[in-house]
Amino acid sequence: MTNFQTARFHVTLPRSGVFAVPDAADVAIECRSGSVWVTLDNDLRDIVLAPGQRFDGKTHRRALVSALESSCISVSSPQPLDLPWPAPAASASMTGGPSRWAGVAHGMSPA
Repeated sequence: MTNFQTARFHVTLPRSGVFAVPDAADVAIECRSGSVWVTLDNDLRDIVLAPGQRFDGKTHRRALVSALESSCISVSSPQPLDLPWPAPAASASMTGGPSRWAGVAHGMSPA
C-alpha cells in the first residue's frame, strides 16, 4: 500500500515568467496574486486565472503557466511521499534533480 499526501507549494513568477508542469493530470494550479495564462499542449483553450481562480488538470498534457504580471500561484497534486518536491515557497528560478516541476523565466509571453 502506498501512502499519499497532497503536495503543495507556491511559485512566484515575475512578469512574463513561465512555470512548466510536464504532466498536468491531477494537478491544481491556483492564482494567489497577479494573473496567469495556462496553456496545455494541443489544447485550443485560453485559460486565464485571476486571484482566487483555479485550474484542475484532468489530462496527461504539459501545462505552461505564464505570468501576465508579477504573480504567485499555488501548485498541488496528490503524490507518493517518496517523490522529490521543491521546498515550500519555491521560486520560478528553481533548479535541481529530477522532478515533475520545472520553473523557467525565459521571457516567453502569451501576447
